[in-house]
Amino acid sequence: MQPVTMYYKPTCPYCQRAHNLLTAKGVQYEGIDISREPGRRNEMISRANGRQTVPQIFIGTTHVGGCDDLYALENAGKLDALLAG
Repeated sequence: MQPVTMYYKPTCPYCQRAHNLLTAKGVQYEGIDISREPGRRNEMISRANGRQTVPQIFIGTTHVGGCDDLYALENAGKLDALLAG
């Protein structure tokens, strides 16, 4: 399985939805709380090509985007293949 990273804030409902989907699929991911580690926010923005909203999700080296993007991959039947690598 590809490594998964999600930049998030604990108060963000979209972050919670993304967490719920990943957890339901049995995916363990690196969670980076940008409210606790504000220095990592610039890292997120750089990796996400300027996107500043959370969550920002990466599967391997692929920038998935946010929660809606993650669910769009799932609904299109493409998320499992991306996770598998």
